Amino acid sequence: MEIKALRYHETGKPADVLQLDTLELGQPGPGEALVALRAAVLHPSDLGMIGGSYGRLRDLPAVAGREGVGEVLAVGEGVKRLSIGDRVRMPEESVLVDALCANADDFEKAPADLPVEQACMAFINPPTAYRILKDFVDLKPGDWIIQNAANSAVGQCAIGLAKELGLHSINLVRDVAKWEGPLKAMGADVVLADGEDFFKQFGALTGGAKPKLGLNSIGGDSVIKMIRCMAESGVVVTFGGMVGDKVRFPTRNLIFDDVSLRGFWMDRWGRNATAEQRGEMQHEIHELIRKGVFNMTIAGKYALADGKQAFEAAQAGSRDGKVIVTGDFTL
Repeated sequence: MEIKALRYHETGKPADVLQLDTLELGQPGPGEALVALRAAVLHPSDLGMIGGSYGRLRDLPAVAGREGVGEVLAVGEGVKRLSIGDRVRMPEESVLVDALCANADDFEKAPADLPVEQACMAFINPPTAYRILKDFVDLKPGDWIIQNAANSAVGQCAIGLAKELGLHSINLVRDVAKWEGPLKAMGADVVLADGEDFFKQFGALTGGAKPKLGLNSIGGDSVIKMIRCMAESGVVVTFGGMVGDKVRFPTRNLIFDDVSLRGFWMDRWGRNATAEQRGEMQHEIHELIRKGVFNMTIAGKYALADGKQAFEAAQAGSRDGKVIVTGDFTL
């Protein structure tokens, strides 16, 4: 069988290096499963991988994409843990393909009862928000957190999880008029413009309380102002750098407030965690999606054949939601 795969043979801008290659696909052999893509989500880290700037790059030529789910179409001899029709997570290095054959043990089962667009986003952004809120500060109900890029996928997850845990959130966005209503509907307490004066405004809105945890995915001036908001011994966790500027630390807050700056990379956590730890967390993530705690917005959907246009939309950075790539391959 012939299939299509969105690949790059050199690093660079997605518009310049992505191409839809035709590949041969055989039937699954003993111990293998044939899985077809059903939905995948594009991330800033996808752009970093293709551009050659991400922390871990792939051998070339490489298939684009990092996160998606597929449907089992066939299984080889001896495969018992997977059945035709099962939903599974696509292997991270083989996402944006019509279909692939691989060892059945390489496929992680995914719940079939979740909307496929939410299911395909369950493995990176929700766990990032989950781990940051759980691992860095011993937060109690009533405590405050603060985050920039609050309308991003991780930001939306953090809002939902904070509400679920009884926490309060200060959420910084570029366009308050556009996002205040939607984010407050998700559970946000305070929505402010990520501009010059937010660190002077928030105290009147929180009754004087200061956040113990900060989530930074922008860097530059935004995180400097965030640090100035923090409670004594507060922690600011950086997990992204949208603007590419250096993260600078106000010395006064370091000395007098004992604010600390930490980093988080979901890939590293996944590599260091045990299979049991990963499974337990993912089970909780799926339950939170079922409850509507995690419900990320979608900006648009594209077929795999239109994958380059999907990356162009993702690169535009409108922050209106995630870009989804769908597949419809059948035998």
